[in-house]
Amino acid sequence: MPDASSLTTGTRGTATERAALIALLTGALAIAFAPIFVRLSELGPSATAFWRLGFAIPALWLWMALEAKGTNRPRRPSSLTDCARLTVAGLFFAGDLAVWHWSIRYTSVANSTLLANFAPIFVTLVSWLVFKERFSRKFLAGLGLALCGAMVLMGQSLTLSPDHLFGDALGLLTAVFYGGYILAVGRLRADFSTATIMTWSGAVSGLALLPIALLSGESLIAGSAGGWAVLLGLALVSHAGGQSLITYALAHLPAAFSSVSLLLQPAAAAVLAWALLAEPLGLLQALGGAVVLAGIVTARRGSR
Repeated sequence: MPDASSLTTGTRGTATERAALIALLTGALAIAFAPIFVRLSELGPSATAFWRLGFAIPALWLWMALEAKGTNRPRRPSSLTDCARLTVAGLFFAGDLAVWHWSIRYTSVANSTLLANFAPIFVTLVSWLVFKERFSRKFLAGLGLALCGAMVLMGQSLTLSPDHLFGDALGLLTAVFYGGYILAVGRLRADFSTATIMTWSGAVSGLALLPIALLSGESLIAGSAGGWAVLLGLALVSHAGGQSLITYALAHLPAAFSSVSLLLQPAAAAVLAWALLAEPLGLLQALGGAVVLAGIVTARRGSR
């Protein structure tokens, strides 16, 4: 018969996982606003991506500074290895944003968005091949179901054409970069706090995106207060808010399951586009969103 301490530990662990799951799904909803902000932005895609980090870093740095004044001071990077690991995470995220924005130029938005959300495939493969993780059939079924739901969700807008092959390849490369970011952050969370990871990796991402924005020839200056407000919303809601919640959750949930749960984002983005931008939301899209949710629930049950 288990003693009281083991029951307490188990209950605490379950509560922590439940809180992490709520944080993960809330983070997915927050980053679902990102396409809305990008659509409303007065700047080009590369410049918008730069300001997503540029405005988020001061808020994240303040968070990290306040965290250091607390009683339980978190570990800070103290070696070249630590800095290299945080740099890799930042470069993965910069690659995710830059390549996705370029893919939109060479293929349809639906194609690039769908292919970018194939990240769970790469996360699961790397977790299995490199980290020797094992996955139940129920989890794999949930992964397949969620991906099918995403394809149904985007189905009406997908275009299959040889002219789009380069852009489609970039969309798939985006998934590789984002998958690498999820895996890197998941490993970093064993050693560093959410604020530390977000601040250090975000600074690297911003520095990497600046020359890309400059070389693109896009203006870095918004033409109105509303334009700056959109960039600030993207930085604080989608990045400092959404990505931080996801980073927190990765300390308590498997990276593969977390990546599947993030497929909630395209479903939420479709609803937000319908509500805020008056973009049509048909029965087929609603069905795709429901299938995505069913896939996430199945994957969760298969990853316990």
